[in-house]
Amino acid sequence: MDAWLSSARDALTERTGASESALELDAQTSEAILELARIAAHESGDRRNAPLVCYLAGLARAQGADLSGLLEALRRSSS
Repeated sequence: MDAWLSSARDALTERTGASESALELDAQTSEAILELARIAAHESGDRRNAPLVCYLAGLARAQGADLSGLLEALRRSSS
């Protein structure tokens, strides 16, 4: 995680009381989220959809959805 992202995570943990480990991004998760954003931006033709679909994926993850399943669903919806 780069310095800016670490600082953003720290600000979010301070604001929410969540632990740093709860907001840690590993390489696999980072790549999946970036792929979600890429698909949303390129397939929709509107880059603004990238952060919005990532937010929706975050809400789905909070409900217990698997990130790889969400990525596969987005891929299928875009083909």
